[in-house]
Amino acid sequence: MSLKKKVISIVGTRNITSYGTAFCEKLIEDLAPLDPVIVSGFAYGVDICAQKTAIKHGLQTIGCLAHGLNQIYPKIHSKFVPDVEKNGGFVTEFWSTSNPDRENFLKRNRIIAGMSEATIVVESAEKGGSLVTADIANSYNREVFAVPGRAKDKYSSGCNNLIKQQKAHMITSAADLIYLLNWELEEKETKPIQKQLFIELDEVEKAIYSYLQKEGKQLLDSIALDCKLPIFKVSSTLLNMEMKGVIRPLPGKLFEVI
Repeated sequence: MSLKKKVISIVGTRNITSYGTAFCEKLIEDLAPLDPVIVSGFAYGVDICAQKTAIKHGLQTIGCLAHGLNQIYPKIHSKFVPDVEKNGGFVTEFWSTSNPDRENFLKRNRIIAGMSEATIVVESAEKGGSLVTADIANSYNREVFAVPGRAKDKYSSGCNNLIKQQKAHMITSAADLIYLLNWELEEKETKPIQKQLFIELDEVEKAIYSYLQKEGKQLLDSIALDCKLPIFKVSSTLLNMEMKGVIRPLPGKLFEVI
């Protein structure tokens, strides 16, 4: 696997719903042109959905196992092993004779979090292993994303809590991930764009531009707080301003004027 490859982990409940399946498949389909590596746990639900979809779109995928390489768990997923091996492979820290014991799944979650630039939680109940993975990813200073759902949906409660507690960015499409990870910026750098001499900004854009001119590089959260604007409004406005060529995103979720 190339060191320049974009690597993301996709995790979630074993009881994936039609909503989670549709989102997972659409997300990977839309990310496919960027050729990311998809890491997951090869388990039921979100994991196998992500890995099957990655294979469908010709992407590399890594299955992180909670047992030795002499077996596959769950056994029903054995039929997917050849395709994963052709399009990536499997990793494990356990001896070949190790069984899929309960505690091993929590141990392997730190590898799923550590292998990738970002972890995406597609669906989760209020408690679940994917929330542990999200916490570990945060402790590793990796980006975490969660798919929002309806307040009363059981398998959206964990994701909604991550967003509410500011432990994860809300993700509603591939564009959110591309923007917040600066992947779009990398693509743009290969295609120079002539800067406009006169750029029209709306009132919110003018306020953010003036703030960044005065304060210099700032975090997304700081911009929202100091400009007294909601995060979602600042996020979409910054994207528009980037497209207009007046600001640019920097590593660590910082932004500055050009």
